[in-house]
Amino acid sequence: MPSPQQARAQASAITSGRAAQDTDVSPTSRLRALFDRPRLSPGQRRIAQYLIEHINEAAFLSITDLADRVGVSQPSVTRFASAVGFSGYPALREKLQSITLGTLTGGPDEESRGNELQAAVDAEIENLENLRRDFADADRVIEMGRNLAASAPLTVLGLRISVSLAEYFAYAARRIHPDVRVVTRGGSVAYDALLQSREAGGTWVLAFSMPRHAHETLTAVRVAREAGLKVALITDLALGPLADEADVTFATGTGSRLVFDSYAAPGVMCAALLQAMTDADPERSQARLEEYEQVADQLQFFLRE
Repeated sequence: MPSPQQARAQASAITSGRAAQDTDVSPTSRLRALFDRPRLSPGQRRIAQYLIEHINEAAFLSITDLADRVGVSQPSVTRFASAVGFSGYPALREKLQSITLGTLTGGPDEESRGNELQAAVDAEIENLENLRRDFADADRVIEMGRNLAASAPLTVLGLRISVSLAEYFAYAARRIHPDVRVVTRGGSVAYDALLQSREAGGTWVLAFSMPRHAHETLTAVRVAREAGLKVALITDLALGPLADEADVTFATGTGSRLVFDSYAAPGVMCAALLQAMTDADPERSQARLEEYEQVADQLQFFLRE
């Protein structure tokens, strides 16, 4: 069974646009219209994106095979079918087959979406638009900013592909928070760090889990909870084992058009939480930022522009 990266590598090509124009005929626009539901969860959007990218093959997959290809559960596929207006997966698959069979027998080219790089940017724009709608109610972000700012120490957890997001958040958070600890190794190393954080008085862990979700991340989150720490999770799925274990989940879409995912929306989510932390204790934040700038100027950390 190919991994998501293998499937995307087989299906995607960076071209001048000609290949995309040759293959992106009417079914693509029909599927985009069919799946245009503003309240689809990030997990459901992943299913929709997979179907759009692999319509000729996906239209004939069983529910088990489709769930395996996308990396979701079979009930998630059933809920997706219902969310886009069908009685269940069989009805959705019948519709997909009618669309793709029309393609294979030939049909007019309705639109050109450019090359794969442009399509990847379009998908990230959609993720950011969905995040913007979520930010219409900023109370959850503001409250979490207060909780993270008050947790001393504050632990940031990110394993495997999620290391980069954890490192970014921790790097910035240290400018405004006196004790930020980042955990980027799993197993006993993570367990020791989480237990020590709780013993030192920490109350919250900010965890990142991007696809493909690692068993060791789930285990580390459970260890944190068992130690008495609360967990805020930034991930791409609003449902699933990790979200079930977290106290608060911020679900943000990831870009999945290319071989490896991109993280525009999770990056903005990080910046929003950092802003909320700054606002939660403005005097401490300002004092620490001014102190850092003095040291940076004295030691010439940065190039003068």
